[in-house]
Amino acid sequence: MNFWDTSALMALGVEEPHRQLALHVLEADDRMAVWWGAEVEYVAALSRRERDGSLTTNEVSQHLVRLRALSQVWYEVQPGRRIKGLAQRLLRVHPLRAADSLQLAAALAVAEEAPSSIGFVCFDARLNQAASREGFTILAP
Repeated sequence: MNFWDTSALMALGVEEPHRQLALHVLEADDRMAVWWGAEVEYVAALSRRERDGSLTTNEVSQHLVRLRALSQVWYEVQPGRRIKGLAQRLLRVHPLRAADSLQLAAALAVAEEAPSSIGFVCFDARLNQAASREGFTILAP
């Protein structure tokens, strides 16, 4: 199983520079774990692209259909005290934004705090650096 952050989910659906790598990682292991807030971040990113004209309303609708299909098969990490506590610790240790600390906390929860047991799929350099320091194997640059 691999933990997928929102940047990696975006690479699967939207023409991104890293799309082929994301598809390759998914082909190698299609068991996905995702933070519960990733869908909201995904819709926010699509909406920004729609507003700036880089995606049409029809394209956004197509991406949302694919997102909903993916969300039916992934394991979703729900919010809770454990995630909140881990995220707070991560903010004290790493230069992360709040949402990124929640992503990484969710990944740690999936890994049962044994990060070397799962891969981490992310295309955000700062989050990858923190995940690497926590012991995850980074599967995307």
